[in-house]
Amino acid sequence: MKTKLLYQTNSYTYECSAKIVAVSGDEVALDATIFYPGGGGQMADRGLLSWNQGANQAHVISISNRNGTVWHTLDYIPPKPETEVTESIDWNFRYRSMRTHTAFLLLCSVIWREFGIQVTGGQIYPDRARMDFALEYLEKDRIAELEQQVNTLIAADYPIHTYMLPREKALSLSALVRARINQLPPHLDEVRMAEVVGFDVQVDGGTLVNHTREIGGIQIIRSENKGRINKRLEIVLKEAL
Repeated sequence: MKTKLLYQTNSYTYECSAKIVAVSGDEVALDATIFYPGGGGQMADRGLLSWNQGANQAHVISISNRNGTVWHTLDYIPPKPETEVTESIDWNFRYRSMRTHTAFLLLCSVIWREFGIQVTGGQIYPDRARMDFALEYLEKDRIAELEQQVNTLIAADYPIHTYMLPREKALSLSALVRARINQLPPHLDEVRMAEVVGFDVQVDGGTLVNHTREIGGIQIIRSENKGRINKRLEIVLKEAL
């Protein structure tokens, strides 16, 4: 039983109807979900499930994707299987995550073009984000150049498209996989690609904006050595300053 992942085809959907297909304790599995369960450094979505025409509702307090089935943990006694529910996500939280995650996509692209190296880790927080790269040195002037290149891409307003490729084909094209560690779950038969049209394409399963200008802009506020060959960059969206 695999959950239809609506966030993969339209990250802008913030409310939808679905049906409960399984219940386990305080968890429910739905036939389709707009809730991003987290992964690749991006936080899971926040939001509500409601049923009985809105008479009952529960906060979704955690989300997990287990072998293709997305389970939503509720803070209220779940309804029975076959119940029709309304999913509603915290749109402000989601949209900020989308903008930050898309900024990550551009930063990965720029660093790959500059140095040909991969990401070793990353995490998005409500007010900032950090990403680690397999670099030994990164001078202050070079960091400023990277920031400028990302902001130039943002201002150019590139469209962003997503599509699916068979898993083996995607993994065979090594330049498309920008993470040093393969984080793709083994149950995936297809892998989602994110294309910054006219600039770059790479494997990416997170939520993204449709055009780079929506990001607004970034600032690299900190760099740190996290090992002999591991450099960390911390970024904020410009409007958060």
